[in-house]
Amino acid sequence: MKLLLTAGLVVTASIVAERAGPLIGALVMTLPVTVWPAYLFLSLDHDAAYLVASAGAGLAVNAVSGVFMLLYLVLAQKRGLLLSLSAAVLCWVVLASLVRSTAWTLTGASLLNLLVYPLCIVLSRPYRDVRAPPIARLWYELPLRTALVCVLMAAVLLLSHWGGPGTTGMLAVYPISTTSTMLILHSRLGGRASAAVISNALWGLLGLAFALLALALSIGPWGVATALALLLAVPVTWNLSVWLIRSRQSA
Repeated sequence: MKLLLTAGLVVTASIVAERAGPLIGALVMTLPVTVWPAYLFLSLDHDAAYLVASAGAGLAVNAVSGVFMLLYLVLAQKRGLLLSLSAAVLCWVVLASLVRSTAWTLTGASLLNLLVYPLCIVLSRPYRDVRAPPIARLWYELPLRTALVCVLMAAVLLLSHWGGPGTTGMLAVYPISTTSTMLILHSRLGGRASAAVISNALWGLLGLAFALLALALSIGPWGVATALALLLAVPVTWNLSVWLIRSRQSA
């Protein structure tokens, strides 16, 4: 039930992303449709201290996703899907392992995100305004997305009992929605159009950093329920704000 619920949320968000254009699609794609269910289900099996430790580890590793996305969108301009995505995923695994091996405070992890994401956003700006026509969905796309999300969620839930909060936090923030979007859009629309969506998505993952920080800081004084509510509300509010600002700039 946990796997199917999470997969349903991600697939729904990805369908909206396909139809709404690079900016709106990216902001929908980066809503915490995997992170929030992961922490909801973890809260049913673990105490508040475990969630705080996991959120702190996830916050630090979340910065790695910015580099992952930047590397992909640069390679995707001239390279195929296999090379672009494989190199980006390998980069994520290596950097996430390095970050995971370091003891991060919440302040340090927050500063890491505030350093990485603005830099990646500036560097990715030339790639974000490519337009692509809508294309009919292929039969295997929804099953593929569902399978990817189910595998990630199963790993998070199982390793939460074996790997500790650090490993769980690292897996919980792996950008599975972004990866599935790369797989689908790159093969259908080409690397430049896929990279445009990913470039816009950098804003959304910066919002996820604020959400993880809110989760870690609010569990102690306000309880798990309030912390989970903030984990959902913060990125939704952030993404709406980004959309409004960008829309006014375009106008």
